Amino acid sequence: MITSRQHPFVQRCRAVAAGRGEADDVLLDGAHVVADAIEAGVRLEGVLVDDRHDRLAEAWQARGIAVLHASAAATEAASPVRSPSGIVAIARWAPAEAVTLLAQSHPRLVGLVGVQDPGNVGTIIRSADALGATGVLVLDDSAAPGGWKALRSAVGSTFRLPVGVGPAADVLAEARRRQVRTVASVATSGAAPDAGLLDVPLLVLVGNEGAGLPPDLVDACDQRVTLPMRARVNSLNVATSAAILLWEMTRPLRDRRPS
Repeated sequence: MITSRQHPFVQRCRAVAAGRGEADDVLLDGAHVVADAIEAGVRLEGVLVDDRHDRLAEAWQARGIAVLHASAAATEAASPVRSPSGIVAIARWAPAEAVTLLAQSHPRLVGLVGVQDPGNVGTIIRSADALGATGVLVLDDSAAPGGWKALRSAVGSTFRLPVGVGPAADVLAEARRRQVRTVASVATSGAAPDAGLLDVPLLVLVGNEGAGLPPDLVDACDQRVTLPMRARVNSLNVATSAAILLWEMTRPLRDRRPS
């Protein structure tokens, strides 16, 4: 059993959490996200498990997962979370190139431009997975989708849904080439989303928590949409806005389902 905070795997977990790990190393904390990674076929380098989770440890070992039994103190040292779960893993995962997601047969994508809070990035990925989008593009200087905070907020959806990263300008150019309709979410002067998010190949862009989308990207999009709100409220959290837009943009998919 690992009991030392100085154990090499514990130290490796701390390095990955701080962004000092090897390329494609990501840190997972919690039973659900680790289980989802396993089900998605993500390669795990190792899973630290304390004695609260012996049954899970046995089940994972039976599937050939490298389980490292550890004390609660060791798992707490390995985890960056304030209230550690007692399960910490290192996995190998990397996002796709954003432009490749536009090659889908009928894309319904949401793009994040400069969304800096990793919790928002993860929440939007989870909403996209839940509501039926075909992928998420994390663009420009948005928080990395493979950071531990983003992965924790996405609760496994990152491993089930295509996620791509890259420059927004390249994505817009490729969308134009592939005739994917691009829609900018703006605070004012846009169409209502139920009028704009048609049953066509679609990419909806949402912007930075404070500044929104850069004006040049808004101008480059085919259309603008604005969420109707009471006059006394001038904005919504970007993850909330994205969830509403995702609901609208996936409506055609739900409407085609048999009742």
